[in-house]
Amino acid sequence: MTVIRKSMKKLYWFILKSYLGPLVMTFFIALFILLMQFLWKYIDDLVGKGLEWYVIAKLLFFASSTFVPYALPLAILLSSLMMFGNLGEHYELVAMKSAGISLSRIMRPLIIVSILISLLGFYFSNVILPTANLKFLSLLFDIREKKLAFNIKEGVFYNGIDGYVIRVGKKDQDGNTIRDVMIYDHTRHQGNVSLTVAEWGKMELTPDKRFLTFRLYKGTNYEERTDLRNANVTHPFQHTRFNEQYQQFDLSTFQLTRTDEKLFKNNFEMLNTNQLRKSIDSIQKEIITDRKNFSRLFVSNYYFLSATDTAKKFIKKVSAIKPKKDFLAGFTPAERKLIVESAKNTAYGVNENLKSSSESFDAKEKNLYRYEVAMHKKFTFSIACFLLFFIGAPLGAIIRKGGLGLPAVISTIFFILFWILSITGEKYAIEGVLPAYQGIWIAPLVLLPIGAFLTYKATIDASLLDIDSWIKFVMNLQTLIKKQRV
Repeated sequence: MTVIRKSMKKLYWFILKSYLGPLVMTFFIALFILLMQFLWKYIDDLVGKGLEWYVIAKLLFFASSTFVPYALPLAILLSSLMMFGNLGEHYELVAMKSAGISLSRIMRPLIIVSILISLLGFYFSNVILPTANLKFLSLLFDIREKKLAFNIKEGVFYNGIDGYVIRVGKKDQDGNTIRDVMIYDHTRHQGNVSLTVAEWGKMELTPDKRFLTFRLYKGTNYEERTDLRNANVTHPFQHTRFNEQYQQFDLSTFQLTRTDEKLFKNNFEMLNTNQLRKSIDSIQKEIITDRKNFSRLFVSNYYFLSATDTAKKFIKKVSAIKPKKDFLAGFTPAERKLIVESAKNTAYGVNENLKSSSESFDAKEKNLYRYEVAMHKKFTFSIACFLLFFIGAPLGAIIRKGGLGLPAVISTIFFILFWILSITGEKYAIEGVLPAYQGIWIAPLVLLPIGAFLTYKATIDASLLDIDSWIKFVMNLQTLIKKQRV
């Protein structure tokens, strides 16, 4: 017994080493691909803003944390498929089975690892992911709001500095000496009423890079005096020549300013399960209260419609309805016109009130659905990690092909199927077509029978990819159909 236990321990360590290596490798490969996709999507918001390297590194780190729910299930699927495919390709799996070790016993240490990964996945999605989303989305928002880096080009009007438009005709090789300078001052928001022109000057940044100083030489200030009496009539104008003049511009808007993260923390992506549950209860109570208030105010404002059944649908056209008597009899034409216009305005007001209220309730309900979807996604992420292992492991034992070739193709197909079902169910849940618990759990419910079927087939050593077995199955099926017809 001692020898058998030692042998099984060695076997389990061998299986774990064979699995954990591909798992780590495929996880970081998937994470890298998703990160490159993120950079490709937001490259226009990052380039040309003079961001420090540590700001970009921080953004990429937080972004990679938010991609873990996508990369980890794919890594589990691909690594389990590769590992069992390698064992089958090199006949190691056959040797284990010939020694009397069943597939379920071979998978036992990996099942324990998959359970631990699923538990860690839930902890990650519930505790770490909300914080990572908060850091990532708030930093991305600040970077996207940041202005492009200060850069004045030759012969181009530059309006990046608030309140000023600057044109530099030419720059010397030192980058600081500028010639043929024009500066329009729009700080008074009155148009082009102040212009400074200089033959040449020096452009310098303060040591803290918060201010830009222009030292101008041999120039003229042109200004329309709008602050004098009767300026709209006389249009006074003055120009002042100077040999040397200083102008300073505030560049603080070009610095990356961080928004208070408290403004983002109530978003559904930044909450854990307890916070989501409280938010869902609050939104549900708010919707119920708003509906009661709307019903009460609607009846009080439009009391003449209080007895109307708003759920009833009228099929007859308005033109086909013939009143029994003329309700406007006894009124003058002017009074009739006034009554009709008042009725039209009332009907229009009721219609607009109902429409705006309906849109408001729809928006609140969609917001409620988003919180419910986020709640269920905390659990489906960990369940997906567990189910995808039971698809990859038996499928690898069946196809008996390792490496990154066929396993990568098959795992990609299953992963795409999983995420198509997940995204479709999520959209249906957010739109209110399906309840959140149905829309989000569609993908795991579809994967569950697939994993059970593949595990059963791998346990009985069924050959799913054997063409002869499929031909035999089709022929037996045809024979059965013919017998039933007879």
